[in-house]
Amino acid sequence: MTPELHRGRFIDHIGLVVRDLAASKAFYAAVFEALEIPMGGSDERNFWADELFVSTSDSEEVRGELTGRQHIAFQARDRAMVDAFHRAALTHGGRDNGAPGERSYHPGYYAAFVLDPDGNNIEAVFHGEAERSAASVRIRY
Repeated sequence: MTPELHRGRFIDHIGLVVRDLAASKAFYAAVFEALEIPMGGSDERNFWADELFVSTSDSEEVRGELTGRQHIAFQARDRAMVDAFHRAALTHGGRDNGAPGERSYHPGYYAAFVLDPDGNNIEAVFHGEAERSAASVRIRY
């Protein structure tokens, strides 16, 4: 068991079921490196990073009927990190779904969108200059 975890602000975890784990692992390893998010738990059926768990349809953690395309947004520290995410994703099997740039969602919203190898819409977003109360929530066991 992990003695300490760091979790984000709202979501406990998200699970994605993918067809080709090796292709997804290469894609997510590249974008996680660009976003400075460590990846772990890698074996022949799954891997994880922070609150995201990626697995094959025959893993123990996943049950039930497979569903459609999902959207996940990762937080970026600044605009340069959004740009690095987009480059890494396109270099490692992702398809462009919205080049880096400001969006009209709110002032300062700077994001890039890509489709991962399974067609999931993956975003990296920098919400502009802001002060955070904490980098993450620490959970100790």
